[in-house]
Amino acid sequence: MKPSLVVLAAGMGSRFGGLKQIEPIGPRGEWILDFSVYDALQANFGKVIFVIRREMEESFQVVRQRYQDKIEVAFAFQEMTDIPFEGGVSSERTKPWGTGHAVYAARHELNESFAVINADDFYGREAFESLGRFLGEDSVKELALVGYRLVNTLSENGLVSRGICIANETNHLIKVEEHTEIGYRDNHEGIQGLNTEKRLVNLGDDAIASMNCWGFPSSFLPHLETQLLTFIKEKGNEPKSEFYLPFAVDNLIQTNQARCSVLNCGAKWLGITHRDDLESVKREIAKLCENNGYPSSLW
Repeated sequence: MKPSLVVLAAGMGSRFGGLKQIEPIGPRGEWILDFSVYDALQANFGKVIFVIRREMEESFQVVRQRYQDKIEVAFAFQEMTDIPFEGGVSSERTKPWGTGHAVYAARHELNESFAVINADDFYGREAFESLGRFLGEDSVKELALVGYRLVNTLSENGLVSRGICIANETNHLIKVEEHTEIGYRDNHEGIQGLNTEKRLVNLGDDAIASMNCWGFPSSFLPHLETQLLTFIKEKGNEPKSEFYLPFAVDNLIQTNQARCSVLNCGAKWLGITHRDDLESVKREIAKLCENNGYPSSLW
């Protein structure tokens, strides 16, 4: 059975100023989504599931129409009330429960192994090829994380936050350490960032960064539901608490319930947070197209 691609697209793009998921970004007006779906098709994925908010459904019909004759398309809706818990939660909450909850929202569309990506990030062909091979194995049981060289994830428009991967000698994930304010500084010490203790540390070009590009067997979903239930019981009355996907992965690793392979990727990751990122991302994608990284027309 071909793996599926789960695309987290529920973000409203408030800082960006619009639906950045369908912002023209390629030399012929392609969206970032176009490149992800195209790369997934080439890597033998058989279905794409867009996780969106219910109020985005009408706007996202253009997405369904764009891909439905090329790959099976489904929508899953991330809603605050879609939780495995019948107790009361904070009435002050105004948004869903984070990326782990977003993947949980797609559960009814998943009977096979699957990858997870952000809708507004460009991951590159190599990432999808690695995940396609990993998830295409009949007996896949491990989890997978596509790891990028930190230098290939930096922004021209300021410092960034990244999860830095720590792996063992067999390239299995031990943990992801969050760092903030990452970038080059005037002291010429290379890439530096603040660790969780707010200390400035050297990271290096070859540190491996997690960019929310994952691979999972279908057996991951019951574990995810169990952890989401525990999270909501403990933090459901905190209106801003979020259940992040890396938390769920880390819990399985630390309790020896799963192993997660780090699939090292040499491609350049591109992302859009603010409109200032738009032009630099367009330039990088144009270079890829000029160098025959993609055909003159994706579709």
